[in-house]
Amino acid sequence: MDISSATTSSPPAPARVAKAATRPGDRIFLALSRGSGILLLVIMAAIAVFLTVRATNALSHNKGNFFTTFEWSANSTPPVFGIAVLAFGTVVSSLIAMLIAVPVAIGIALFISHYAPRRLAAPLSYVVDLLAAVPSIVYGLWGALFLVPHLSGLYGWLDKYFGWTGIFAYHDGAARSLFTIGILLAIMILPIVTSVSREVFRQTPRMNEEAALALGATRWEVVRMAVLPFGRSGVISASMLGLGRALGETMAVATVLSPSFEIGKSLLDPGGGTFAQNIASSFKESGELGKDALIASGLVLFVLTLLVNGAARMIIARRKEYTA
Repeated sequence: MDISSATTSSPPAPARVAKAATRPGDRIFLALSRGSGILLLVIMAAIAVFLTVRATNALSHNKGNFFTTFEWSANSTPPVFGIAVLAFGTVVSSLIAMLIAVPVAIGIALFISHYAPRRLAAPLSYVVDLLAAVPSIVYGLWGALFLVPHLSGLYGWLDKYFGWTGIFAYHDGAARSLFTIGILLAIMILPIVTSVSREVFRQTPRMNEEAALALGATRWEVVRMAVLPFGRSGVISASMLGLGRALGETMAVATVLSPSFEIGKSLLDPGGGTFAQNIASSFKESGELGKDALIASGLVLFVLTLLVNGAARMIIARRKEYTA
């Protein structure tokens, strides 16, 4: 028999894999996996349709501009409500949380993965992971009973040295502001960003680190030249996941923040609001139209969270090391 004819007669690799997948167990697993994916898409579509229908009903009765009105009187006649204050509070508090949490999380992740001895790294990893299991209401109670009373010193220091900017001007009073919420959210998202970043740093090829060490690089130079460039996409994705958590946090924010539909000139002024906090605090006392208005604000938060998570997936998909 000719070798060329024998080579052409053998089925290609995809055909062999497809033939192997015809076994009953493989067919069942394939059907379950495909059905799970389709079910997830159906659930997401159902949520989007429900929110859109209820939001459309509320927006059709709204007498104010939904995006620019500084008022939430959805239960009045006529109803007037807008998300300007809520959008500002949600975005600002989340950005403050990111600015505080991400550098700290990267430092902790690097310490656990490349600096700490093994007998210390393992318990420290468990402690960081356990922080993610603490309920939101516990963080909220801790923030209201401990964090708020002890932030007056920090607020006074910020006012003394940075009050001239207007952003950190402090006029006494309880520290129930967006800046306090940002600090609390930073503590809450710290475990997520740390855990993901730690695992990404551990995936750095050992050959790259050893090559840098062989060239005489110090430990920090190895981290700067080999570890951080490799884990850049993973750290960005971890930060985006933490941002998604911060955007949707409810009970902790509702417990600490003093809500008001005003945007203060200073981040240290009490007041403000977020989407999730407003929904949690107003839903029980709202009428049918008021609930639809809250659902309309929830639709905005839903879209915003999807965009954040989608951006994280796009970033992580750019690195074939994570998608192989």
